[in-house]
Amino acid sequence: MNDLYGRLKTKKIKITEIPNWGPYLRKQWENNFAIHLTDNEKKSIYLFDTGGYSGYLWHLFSNEKKDCLEREKAEAAFNNQPKNNCYVFYQNSDYALFLENASIFDTEDLINEQDIYIVDKGFNWTYVQTHETGWFGPYFSVK
Repeated sequence: MNDLYGRLKTKKIKITEIPNWGPYLRKQWENNFAIHLTDNEKKSIYLFDTGGYSGYLWHLFSNEKKDCLEREKAEAAFNNQPKNNCYVFYQNSDYALFLENASIFDTEDLINEQDIYIVDKGFNWTYVQTHETGWFGPYFSVK
């Protein structure tokens, strides 16, 4: 997390740390990208943190429950996506960032980041880099 902060700071991106926003942002992500699933469907793909599979929101994509781009195509889509204002948050942390003027934020900045979610301010698109990148993800999707 601190590595990412430092990398973004050197790019002159305006960063606001928003500690404790993780739960709110994860819920907003679910409400915007998984709204078409029933609670039972969400449980069936281990979207939530229960049981041995330790839920991950990105299971929405790995279980093919929402259209998305994967791997190199996802990276290219994220790099080419206009990123004026966006949120950065994690699956397993309540720490989050709000970025302004983030147009030069790209996948190179995400080296060593795992289970990280990036969304624009209106939750219209998302980029997810998983802890299983190479097998699952990264993913890019639009609402």
